[in-house]
Amino acid sequence: MFQPTLRKTPTGSAFAMMELIFHASVRSIRKSHGNAVVGLIISIVQSLMMVLIFYVMLSLLGGRQSGIRGDFMLYIMSGVFMFMTHTKTLQAVQGSDGPTSTMMKHTPMNTIVAISSSALGALYQQVLSAGVILFFYNTMFVRITIDDPIGTLAMLMVSWASGIAVGMVFKAVTPWQPEVFGILTTIYARANMIASGKMFVANTMPTSKLAYFDWNPLFHTIDQARGFIFLNYFPHYSSISYPLIVTAVLMIVGLMGEHYTRTHASASWSAGR
Repeated sequence: MFQPTLRKTPTGSAFAMMELIFHASVRSIRKSHGNAVVGLIISIVQSLMMVLIFYVMLSLLGGRQSGIRGDFMLYIMSGVFMFMTHTKTLQAVQGSDGPTSTMMKHTPMNTIVAISSSALGALYQQVLSAGVILFFYNTMFVRITIDDPIGTLAMLMVSWASGIAVGMVFKAVTPWQPEVFGILTTIYARANMIASGKMFVANTMPTSKLAYFDWNPLFHTIDQARGFIFLNYFPHYSSISYPLIVTAVLMIVGLMGEHYTRTHASASWSAGR
């Protein structure tokens, strides 16, 4: 009754929102494991295992003749890091707290904060994993050189943004049929193991085969990233504008769908399942 009421200003509200997103991001990172350090180590090991698996696979299949003059391990890492960032972000956004979650009972919390924190948590984990792996590879094995680090980082951010956009679409439709769209999310993530084109070089692919890959924004970001990483590689069959346009369109569709789902959400949806 006698408590002072603080007058909120736009700047104060913005800082309060960023603080809330920060704490929610920390919570989303810690959700994977009770010990935060162990959770981060698991994320690093997952990326490292993916790199080693593709290294062995491409070595056995003769993939060393990739058409790119440069470090073969760096060629593999460029595809794996983009793929992991996109996929992990998609899964984090799709699995973030929805309008019927118990977290939404706390007044400052909302679905936008939940989505933003999940996406930032996934980005933090993947950037940390990539940085640690590159650091140890550079210091213990071969000194690596990235022709354009800023452009490479920009492509990683586009992969992250496209993961948010696709995850928003899946998040918007999942509450209506959780089983069906949960399976579709898994299928999309597994299909991207091949459809992302991280095992191929776009410039060396036949034109008839490009149609199976160039619909995927992740295919474009991986190929463009390799153009920024390697001095002697110039992408001819991918573009930067396509993934940006697709990301913007899917983001708008996802926000509209999430708003519609949020306004019609009910805690009793899952009662019969």
